[in-house]
Amino acid sequence: MTTQPRGPAEEHLPLRERKKLRTRRALADTALRLFLRHGYENVTLDELTEHAQVSVRTFFRYYSSKEEVAMAAEGELWEDYARRLTGFVPGAPVLTQLRDRYVRSVREMPEDWTGRYLATRGLAAGTPALRDQHTDATDRLRARITEALEEAFGADGRQDVRLRLAADMTLSAVRYGSKNWLRANRAAERAGDGETLVAELVAAFDALPGAVALSPPPRT
Repeated sequence: MTTQPRGPAEEHLPLRERKKLRTRRALADTALRLFLRHGYENVTLDELTEHAQVSVRTFFRYYSSKEEVAMAAEGELWEDYARRLTGFVPGAPVLTQLRDRYVRSVREMPEDWTGRYLATRGLAAGTPALRDQHTDATDRLRARITEALEEAFGADGRQDVRLRLAADMTLSAVRYGSKNWLRANRAAERAGDGETLVAELVAAFDALPGAVALSPPPRT
């Protein structure tokens, strides 16, 4: 895994911020490479920081735990998505707006992101601690979506259940769209790309109305 060269958005950051971003990426790349090679449980934090040539103290400036750095590819996407949860357009369907923001986040990830994301999800599938990290991150994102909708609607999600349902449906579409993409790419033994992920995500979101209206066929 190699660190992606900085893109146009990074060019506008102050030098100090660019250096911090490169250090964060280098830590994530090093961690993923070591975890894939030796197994997540077999790599200590000391070994990780030694390979990354930073101190443990520096590591904790960027990541809160081994689990977080292991799931960095997912974290990058979800952090970007969370920043987009503003400016909802009145009168436009909320689920469409939530879908479109997620699609934009996927499309603006670095070019090497899909490969890292595939590797990360494969690593998490066989590592209970990383599955727990994913669950916790999902809960935080659900809360962030709900808070954004509460602000947009001026309502309390505990009273207006639609807001929490919209957050749940969004993450369900993300989950199953992503799973279909992961399954297809692993079966074909290919790295995948962002546009095929976008297609699966859009298909999952588009299936939501049909799922709500779903009823069993008549018996013959």
